[in-house]
Amino acid sequence: MGVTVRQKTKGKGKPWWVFVTHNGKRTSRKVGDKAATETVASKIRAKLQLGEFNFEEEKPIPTFKQYANSWIKTTVPATCKESSTKDYEDILRIHVLPFFADLKVTDITRGQIKHFLLDKINEGKAKSTVNHYRAVVSGVLNQAVDDGVIPANPAHRLGRIGKKENTNGGISPLTIDEIKKLLDTVQVNKDLSEYYPLFLLLGRTGVRIGEAVALKLSDIDFNGRFINIERTFYKGRIGSPKNGKSRIIDMSWQLKDALFKLKKSRVVVSMNEDSQWVFTDSKGGLIDADNWRRRVFNKALKRAELRKIRIHDMRHTYATLRLSKGDNIIDVANQLGDNVTTVLKVYAHWLPGKKKDEVDALDDSGYAQKKGINSEKKVNVY
Repeated sequence: MGVTVRQKTKGKGKPWWVFVTHNGKRTSRKVGDKAATETVASKIRAKLQLGEFNFEEEKPIPTFKQYANSWIKTTVPATCKESSTKDYEDILRIHVLPFFADLKVTDITRGQIKHFLLDKINEGKAKSTVNHYRAVVSGVLNQAVDDGVIPANPAHRLGRIGKKENTNGGISPLTIDEIKKLLDTVQVNKDLSEYYPLFLLLGRTGVRIGEAVALKLSDIDFNGRFINIERTFYKGRIGSPKNGKSRIIDMSWQLKDALFKLKKSRVVVSMNEDSQWVFTDSKGGLIDADNWRRRVFNKALKRAELRKIRIHDMRHTYATLRLSKGDNIIDVANQLGDNVTTVLKVYAHWLPGKKKDEVDALDDSGYAQKKGINSEKKVNVY
């Protein structure tokens, strides 16, 4: 038995409702202000105990699976990219529905949701991945809240789930010497050299692998030395870049020459460059990133005697190398297609200090002069 009160739409002057759930039946009534609604709720509780409450309309309570099917078919396609919709479908099918499918939405508790999420943490899932699972559960239950079936979403404000993750997000960028060694190795090995332009693009621009795979010749301006990033290839589908916006990125001279050489060596079947992918598989189609990682990327790392990293760490390599030499953080963020706040959060510890005079002033008096350095600046040391 459950009798709760709440506002469907929060705010001063908005009406309060009574929600009644009992023996698999449910109903709701709009009353008015909070005090009046609490009074009505108390009377309903008493009638339910005496068996005198009459449900005018018997409404079977939907299961989580029923709401999940509705949510994935209506809300998600209207609010998310196609690639995100596919991710949510997979999360529901593989992880969420096996746990929640047959539960009535009114029976799902915060404790059950936390138990589900903690089980995933214990299975070795990353905290960020488990947060995606929580978001899916919450999205489904939000529809039940909107329909007045449950008074509040039990997936909200669950507190910390799992251990605090490493502040660097697990990134493993290469050093300037390591990226040079990798590129040199790819260039001189016959079974890898055809992919040298792709390796160079990843290392010199920080583009995501999906953005690189979806690049067309018409996206490259060799005279202006820039590339238009307009699409990405993810899980067999072409879509817009991650943030939904296209961007323009700069090419170094070395990258421009490598891509131009690739273009000139390509056998042009069609004069329409819009239909020509820059990087292709053996059949002229789009490269499968997972297959390329296993067959080419990991082989190149091993051949170069470098530690195993993810393809995405090439993006981190670009960002950390530029920031560590003091490049403008706004330009780096624009090149990556991220905002400055995100770049600062991920790469702050790679930013060099800019206050060396102030740091030098902490040294013993006269030390700078002994080193032959002219420094008059002083700071107070507490």
